[in-house]
Amino acid sequence: MRYRRRLRSRIIISFALFGLGLTALFAAATLYMRGRLEDQLVNSTLERELRHFVDFKRANPDPAAPWAMSLYRAQIVRAGRTATVPLAWQKYDAGVYDIEDVGSEGTLRPFKLAVYKDDQYWAYLWFDVSTQKLGQRQLVVAIAAAVFVFALLSLLLGFWLSARVMSPVTDLVQRVRAMSDSGQPRLLRTHFANDEVGQLAEALDAYSTRLTEMVQRDREFNADVSHELRTPLAVIASTTELLQASSDLADKPRERLKRIERAVRQCSELIDALLLLSRRERQAPTDGETTDVARIVEQVVDSQRPHIANKPVAVRIEIDEPLEVVAPSSVVAVALSNLIGNAFKYTPAGEVIITVGHGRVSVEDTGPGIAAEDAERLFERGVRGTKVGKGGGLGLAIVRRLCELYGWQVALAPRPQGGATATLGFTPPR
Repeated sequence: MRYRRRLRSRIIISFALFGLGLTALFAAATLYMRGRLEDQLVNSTLERELRHFVDFKRANPDPAAPWAMSLYRAQIVRAGRTATVPLAWQKYDAGVYDIEDVGSEGTLRPFKLAVYKDDQYWAYLWFDVSTQKLGQRQLVVAIAAAVFVFALLSLLLGFWLSARVMSPVTDLVQRVRAMSDSGQPRLLRTHFANDEVGQLAEALDAYSTRLTEMVQRDREFNADVSHELRTPLAVIASTTELLQASSDLADKPRERLKRIERAVRQCSELIDALLLLSRRERQAPTDGETTDVARIVEQVVDSQRPHIANKPVAVRIEIDEPLEVVAPSSVVAVALSNLIGNAFKYTPAGEVIITVGHGRVSVEDTGPGIAAEDAERLFERGVRGTKVGKGGGLGLAIVRRLCELYGWQVALAPRPQGGATATLGFTPPR
């Protein structure tokens, strides 16, 4: 099916079917016209010869009068006297009939029987058409061979013409593919003639130019935004650090400064993650080491605790085994912040259990839960659960994009005992 959908395949099949159909139609018309004309010619000849034979007998009643015909056998009798006429012939009225008779070899041989009847004479003219039938069969074989040859020629012509017709399109595909692999845009229009393919190449050039400019503007914007946001964040972070170093600072202001510090760190991590997504490239940890997932979990839980506030929700972290991943800590923190933050936000009472180990992190909560059929849709941009409060529906979409970038897996599922379970897997699925 895939071969038949290709444009070149359609051209080849069209040429082959066109050649075969045209040749077959010509062959059928030839056979029909040949048979019809030959039959009419034989019939008119037999009737004419039979009339000549009757006229000859009228003029020469002597039985010994010569009447020589190489292809015909004639017999004439008086009207109503059929003693010498074969029984099978007697039932026919005047006309020409196609009959089969047993030949000398014991096989059926086709012949034509012309019958003439008037008040005085009955005449019969027998004509062997076995040679004619043999010629017809030979003609059918010859035409069938011609149809096959012409169909084969049409197929070969289709292959040749399709290659010629499709060569500019194939060249365009190869150039576009090479440009895609290299990542460097190149003008295509200069390599093609001023035809439909050239117009397509020109349209692709215009689209590529606009797309390149758009991507370049996005990269510059992301870099500018990242640079401009880091500066005030650095000022906020250094200021909070200085304020916390004061010895006469009360406990309540100190706690508020810690919340500001956590928010600054979270904002910096989010900027790093979004910048990675905009560039669509991986980035190893800046210090060259892997990221300790358990440490990030503890930091995320600490930064997301304000979502619990005074709700009767217990948080439990279970470290089954150490887990490290080759990825920036900011990326891991953003992914886990969305999953853990959702559990904190939408759990009115009960507990949130975070388990680390076996190549993944699972977050279980006792909140309102989710429907099994909605689990996959919640990762789509702008889609929110029916049992949650306000929100833009972007957090899980960002997590899914980060997982696609780093080859991770993320999933949501309803918890059997109530609530929901979110799983972030760092190892490839088996």
